[in-house]
Amino acid sequence: MSEMGLAGVCCLTLVLAAASQSAGMVTDLFSRGYCIMPTPQQTKLQAGNVVVDAAWQVRLDGVDANVAAVRSLMTGLKDECGLDLKVGAGGDRAIVLAVKPGIVTTDTDAEREKQGYLLAVTDGTVEITGNAEAGLFYGVQTLLQLLRPAGDGNKYHLPVCEIRDWPTYQLRILHWDTKHHQDRIEVLKRYLDQSARFKLNAIAFELEDKFEYPSHPIIGAPGAFTTEQMQDLTRYALDRYTQIIPNVQAPAHMGFVLKYEQFAHLRSDGSNYQSRMWDPEVLKLIFDMYSDVIEATPGVDYLFVSTDEVYYAGIDPNAPRPYNPVNRSLTWVEFVQKAHEFLSTKGRRPLVWAEFPLLTEHVHMLPADTIDGIMGGDDAFIEAENKRGIRQLAYVSMQGAEKLFPNYFAYQNRDQLDAGRLVSAYDGTSRGKASKGNPIGTFSAAWDDAGLHNETFWLGWAVMGDYGWTPGTPDIEEAVAKFMYIYHGPETRGMVDVYRALQEGARFWEDSWRRVRSTVRGPGYGSSRGKGIGTQRYDMTLPTPEVPKLPDLKVTRSFRPRCKAALTEAPEQLRKNDQLIYLLQENLARAKHNRYSLEVFLSLAYFQRHFVELLMGLDQAESHLLQAQAAASSERQGEAVGQLVRAHEIVVRLVEDLDSRYRALKRVFEKSRYPKGRSVDGREFVHIMDDVKDHFADRRADLSFMIAPEQSLDLPAWCKNLEKVINEYARAHDVAVRPLPEPVLED
Repeated sequence: MSEMGLAGVCCLTLVLAAASQSAGMVTDLFSRGYCIMPTPQQTKLQAGNVVVDAAWQVRLDGVDANVAAVRSLMTGLKDECGLDLKVGAGGDRAIVLAVKPGIVTTDTDAEREKQGYLLAVTDGTVEITGNAEAGLFYGVQTLLQLLRPAGDGNKYHLPVCEIRDWPTYQLRILHWDTKHHQDRIEVLKRYLDQSARFKLNAIAFELEDKFEYPSHPIIGAPGAFTTEQMQDLTRYALDRYTQIIPNVQAPAHMGFVLKYEQFAHLRSDGSNYQSRMWDPEVLKLIFDMYSDVIEATPGVDYLFVSTDEVYYAGIDPNAPRPYNPVNRSLTWVEFVQKAHEFLSTKGRRPLVWAEFPLLTEHVHMLPADTIDGIMGGDDAFIEAENKRGIRQLAYVSMQGAEKLFPNYFAYQNRDQLDAGRLVSAYDGTSRGKASKGNPIGTFSAAWDDAGLHNETFWLGWAVMGDYGWTPGTPDIEEAVAKFMYIYHGPETRGMVDVYRALQEGARFWEDSWRRVRSTVRGPGYGSSRGKGIGTQRYDMTLPTPEVPKLPDLKVTRSFRPRCKAALTEAPEQLRKNDQLIYLLQENLARAKHNRYSLEVFLSLAYFQRHFVELLMGLDQAESHLLQAQAAASSERQGEAVGQLVRAHEIVVRLVEDLDSRYRALKRVFEKSRYPKGRSVDGREFVHIMDDVKDHFADRRADLSFMIAPEQSLDLPAWCKNLEKVINEYARAHDVAVRPLPEPVLED
């Protein structure tokens, strides 16, 4: 092996793999300065631009003025461009909307054909014609993105062009996970508008306990969405050609149900993680929940049966067959068969996580119209699905376990180089398993297990919308640039730098904590490797400086040696954080829409900054303690007391700053979501911790899980202990000392 070493070769391989996604060619529209996301299938550009201004009108060619495409066009023109155009029958300059089946021949299936459209821009006319109303709606979204400010009042450029467009994948699903938070309804409607703009057309809504479940009301958390609220949200989505697909976690990950004593007898093998999935009483309970969410989502064609991580299907002593790998797989299959039979009576098509413990030899037993949402098997597994006629989703996760901010871009931590999740989006929709199966759609997962705010997911969701429409196009760098322009607006500056800095700061925050065996949670129930295997819990913590010992203030330097790597990086991290905060503040003044995302990012930036200052502050406090020891040994007792007081003041400020930063972050987060673990109408939230997954966000019922690592240091108690040392030492040496301050915390 060369001097570079094996680790270096592996890192280089990852870098080259990431670089190979980019051909270095921009799309035709982007080369002319126009940002369309997703990228159209076919574009014919001609020289010249057309100027659209307030003198234009909208003409409807057989299209009802109340359809979503017309409303979306009029609202978008007015709110985003300041163009309050009139609907008229004549005029030289007009945007003409029409529906003509077959206007775009796609050579695809009927469902994708409906989404096709033709957009033609000529001098004085813009024609948007859909194969169906859905296609017309998507053509309008393309036009609204295509309008580029001309720099002269409310005037906008369009390129002379013809766009023929349709999706490669029928379903382009993004994931709303609400295990650890509950968004406000008006926010979810805004998310639906944004999803439609990026031509995403389905939402996997992982409701867990954030729905009322009228058949078993105890399951719904306090303040959970009602049936009427979900019906309203579903209608709002369908009006934008988007389906809200309920995802009911069962028969595993059922702690939100099995935590209640009335369901305790349904726990599998004593664990609240998984239910006795073979038990008729369990099946009735799960199907009751299915019926509830189906009633709440009228007009939707699908339901996520989930079957997520059903590690121990049939492990129970009273199960009808012995527990072994074959019977475990068969138990899983039988559950899916029964769920399919039930859903068939409700007009719903099931989506499942077809993965462990399902064996390849049993794939043929699944109903053929089942959709595999994750493609969790090997090539032989996918070949068996193809032979059975089972369709799949090209699954990509935009977040897994990383905290504070996703790993969108390639990054080097202390152990390895990661190519980033955007590379996964490119590959997962155009290569690998997606090219070997027969996908009906894409799935962009964004788990909230680590408590990330949904505003951090939009880059990944939009890029997956791009690659779900036209896989492999454009290059990742172009897709990112277009997102920043469309989502954050042309007025903003340096937004790629913002995302990169937030990611780097999040990884520094995450990697700098020490992982220790949890004193709060014991080992988990198990994993796919077996019961009790691989689920040791860990807490995040840091050492604290040693409190000096009386009578001579003896202290050993302990903090710096144990945090040397993080302290070495801290000054540069502080400099980068300065730049990030100023850039966010500047863009808050510039941005005209989606400003809330910048507020979320700014709260995270300040939260990250506090951590850097915590490291540097504790290091500085330790230095003062060492100087106090040196002064005491030279009998400079007054100086020794002064050094102790300075250390105390530094740590008090750190305690106050944590309180301030956390409360500011909480206020920003709760603009879009309800307080985590809230009580409503006298009903208290029942908090549990998952028996299997080590979810960061379920450490505590409320949002304070984010500061739990720092609270584990118990710095207020450290200050109290140091205060005792200061007062006793000062009295012993007749040194006057003013009363020491206690942290001033917000009520």
